[in-house]
Amino acid sequence: MKVDLPEDYRPSENEPYMNPKQLEYFRQKLLFWREQLVREAIKISDLLKEKSLREADVVDQGALEADKALKLRIRNRYIKLIYKINDALGRIKDGTYGYCEETGKEIGIERLEARPVATLSLEAQERHEQMERPKRAGHRE
Repeated sequence: MKVDLPEDYRPSENEPYMNPKQLEYFRQKLLFWREQLVREAIKISDLLKEKSLREADVVDQGALEADKALKLRIRNRYIKLIYKINDALGRIKDGTYGYCEETGKEIGIERLEARPVATLSLEAQERHEQMERPKRAGHRE
């Protein structure tokens, strides 16, 4: 089903949750975000190839390696986010987008605006983070 969105459309709490307009809005938002990330990941990959072709003296090698490691971490984050975006687009297709995968409750428009790839409601996310804190603290000892 094709949904035409007005250019100024923003999802609202005053309309049915995850109606076709809202789903199309988030689909377009996710596609645009993915396109930007893919472009940036390609740009980083090209920069890494370029720098690896250059001959660096011993003094510059450390700085180049640190720069390369940082760029690789950034690119890997982008790639992970692209996978999350693809998963979110799949949830739009199968009708589960916008609902907490733990409780089945609405994630909420405001949270999805801030984090369109969210899979948990704010409450479920907070529970997960509280459960993770003791695990992380144990690693520091």
